[in-house]
Amino acid sequence: MSRDDRKPDAATVLETHPPMPGAPATAKDLSRREKIIQQILSLTAFSAVFILGLIIIFVFKAGIPLIYKVGLREFLIGTAWSPTQGEFGILAMIVGTLEVTFGALLIGVPLSLLTAIHLSEFATQSTKSVMKPLIELLAAIPSVVFGFLGVVILVPFIRETFGGTGFSVLSAATVLGVMILPTIISISFDSLQAVPQAYREGALALGATPWQMVVRVIVPAARSGIITAIVLGMGRAMGETMAVIMVAGNAVVIPTSPLHPCRTLTSNIALEMAYASGDHQKALFATGVVLFVMIFLLNVLATALMKRK
Repeated sequence: MSRDDRKPDAATVLETHPPMPGAPATAKDLSRREKIIQQILSLTAFSAVFILGLIIIFVFKAGIPLIYKVGLREFLIGTAWSPTQGEFGILAMIVGTLEVTFGALLIGVPLSLLTAIHLSEFATQSTKSVMKPLIELLAAIPSVVFGFLGVVILVPFIRETFGGTGFSVLSAATVLGVMILPTIISISFDSLQAVPQAYREGALALGATPWQMVVRVIVPAARSGIITAIVLGMGRAMGETMAVIMVAGNAVVIPTSPLHPCRTLTSNIALEMAYASGDHQKALFATGVVLFVMIFLLNVLATALMKRK
């Protein structure tokens, strides 16, 4: 066979006979489109980081000068908050935030973990298909609705049952304990489902009961994901504002009892930002700096736990 009788390759055909308009795209065209899409996605990702950076710069630039003026020690452990008189101590708000957050975890974590275990290990497929979407629907309910239900139902119940005004750490912790359920349940459920089936089969083959299998094998194997879920739920509770404002009482005092009112860092910012000016406004931004650092540390911890094998 002569050289002229050989069939030309694909590249030669494309060079001598370019595709007609409307013809299927070539590999070169597809590669060019993929690069354009990749650049658009990269630009979108970097724009999100850029916006976050601008927010951080703005908050720190507005808040750090006040911290330097008052003093970090006085700002963090001062017990008097009276901006009109030059007193900027946020210890009461820090204590209130921590008490409400950890109270929410005491209420929400056991319920979340037991629910996730039931859905993952014991519930039938039909039960899962009904319960899981309903639980995730809790995340779509606005926080003001939770706060309204707390004011109408929870606060009177606590007042009549335990005493006090009802607007208290206990009320805020209970409302937040319900609000963090979807976050912790969803992540814990996914972590439990990720445990290899061989672990279950091996434990049962060795004579373990289903409950022993869950407690001694499945939960320890999914421990990293469960801890991550708890940390993220903690961040969710610490950053909540509207529901806490409605049920916590908002008194600037260090609560020494679950029945005492409290004010959190987020509530303090939301309540006073509308009329604050001068050093008062800077103090609220400084409060945001403290809150940002606390939540940032939680997110770093969650990220480290996610990467842990």
